[in-house]
Parts: sequence; C-alpha cells; structure tokens
Amino acid sequence: MSQRVCLGVIIGVHGIKGLVRIKSYTQTDSDLVSYGNLEDTVGNKLKLKIKGRAKSALLAEVEGVVDRTGAEKLKGEKLFISRDALPTPGEDEFYYADLVGLSVYDHKEVFIGKVSGVHDFGAGALLDVDLDGSDKSALIPFTKECVPVVDLDAKKLIIEPTLGLIDDSDENFNSKMTPEKNGEVKSCM
Repeated sequence: MSQRVCLGVIIGVHGIKGLVRIKSYTQTDSDLVSYGNLEDTVGNKLKLKIKGRAKSALLAEVEGVVDRTGAEKLKGEKLFISRDALPTPGEDEFYYADLVGLSVYDHKEVFIGKVSGVHDFGAGALLDVDLDGSDKSALIPFTKECVPVVDLDAKKLIIEPTLGLIDDSDENFNSKMTPEKNGEVKSCM
C-alpha cells in the first residue's frame, strides 16, 4: 500500500438519518472529497457526499450508512487518501505528513532531533521535535525565520535555534547558538 495521508476525522453524528460530522484537515475543508474515495484506518473505501455544515464541521453522507446507529460506529474514524492522489505542493509548501520523520539540525549541522508531528492550534503550524538524547520534545514555529531550510530529498530540515525555544537550561544547546553582530541572540519569533 502506498503512503497514505490523513485528510480528516469523523468527529460525531448529526440527526437520525446517518449523517456524520467531519473535521477536515484540508486547506479548504470541502476539498476533503475532491480527491476520490477516502479510506478508513484499515483501508476500507468510504464514499462521502458533503451535505452541509454544522458549526466548524462538515456534514456528510457515507454510502451504505442509513441511520444514526450506523453513523455512530464511524465516530473517531480517520479518513485517508493515497499520497499519490494529492496535488504536488507549490514552492515552499509542504504536506504535514511529509515533514514527520525529518531529521532536525541547527545552522551548524548539529543534530537536534526528529519531527514527530505537526500541530496547528490556530496561530500557525508548529513542529513537534523529539530532542536527541532526551525524553523531551520541543515545539518549533514552522516559519521561514525559524525553519529556513526544508530538504525533503535529504530528509532533513534546519532550524534557527532560539534561546528558550528548545531548553534555555541546556548548556550544550546554548553553546551552539551564534549571537548576532550586536551580541544579542537571534530570534525566529
């Protein structure tokens, strides 16, 4: 099976006729169904038809689901599409799924850790980086200032270290930071 990308999740049901509420992860939420049939976690095909909206969720009909009981069985189900079915991202655009697993280095090519996830809580994307040699992780703003280089072919990205962003008590990390010409630490914030 080719790599799959999660485009959304069924978060609940709506009414008694089997409609489901979906949180879409696509840039335009209704694009969720524009890539063809989606698959559930185990690979079963799901044919969806968008019927409307309820608050911040899409309302959709799932082929073969005719009542609330059937819809409730789908609650929590993630919706996947083959990575190959998605359009090629533009320059300096990335699918979050392509960032997970990348190695993270600072500007001096010192290994920092690996991207374990990407989150967006409304103020912009954050890279969740599992720090090398530690059980800790750090959230790095996914901006051009904080992450100036993303090299998918080399499976790595380079961050601009910022005091306090990783761990300001980590002497090893702080000694790797390069001050700006005026002597102050550069910030990517």
